[in-house]
Amino acid sequence: MLFDLDGTLVDPAGSITGGISAALAAGGLPVPAAGDLERMVGPALVVSLRDIAGVPEERLAEVIARYRAGYQSEGMAQSRPYPGIRSVLEQLRASGYLLAVATQKPEPLAVELLRVQGLLDLFDSVHGSPADEQAAAGLDGKRTIIRAALIRHAGTFDSAVMVGDRMHDVHGAADNALDCIGVAWGFAGAGELEAEGAAAVVHSAGELLTELERFRAQEGACAHGSL
Repeated sequence: MLFDLDGTLVDPAGSITGGISAALAAGGLPVPAAGDLERMVGPALVVSLRDIAGVPEERLAEVIARYRAGYQSEGMAQSRPYPGIRSVLEQLRASGYLLAVATQKPEPLAVELLRVQGLLDLFDSVHGSPADEQAAAGLDGKRTIIRAALIRHAGTFDSAVMVGDRMHDVHGAADNALDCIGVAWGFAGAGELEAEGAAAVVHSAGELLTELERFRAQEGACAHGSL
């Protein structure tokens, strides 16, 4: 099972949108409207800052550095696992599933966030964007990140599914011939996940566990043969 991070496993509790707003304002740059700020959760940060917030290329590094400093000092601790998510992960682990994180957050930050939230030990691997955020802008969305997870565990599973909250998760999964189960508690706009082709959209951790078990039964895989 592959999981997105922010908006899927962990509720940023405003630390991402608030942090981006603060970083832009501190630099004298325009702050996008609330809806646009929420759209910035999911893609690589450098892409969101450039394409949604309109930050000039020459100021991207400055804004990112300011945002990351605040996120590391305060944002990680403000975040919380969504209700019931820890239990879902524990039950999946107990059933023998391989679990991996596939996120566009820089990989070192993803590992640290999972550690801070007490979730790191529940995953077999964590896959994210390069630590160099400018390099992350050159990635093909989540396709390469998801593929890295599949390669890491090649030969140890018979089937795999992606769980995420944005269209980027659906697209990255499809590019790797995987289904994506969408979670409605994240940052997708109304109807986004359905329109982009999510195999199912769930509204609670309990529904997610049921859908993942249905997926396993449908694929006919043994508990130890799914990622």
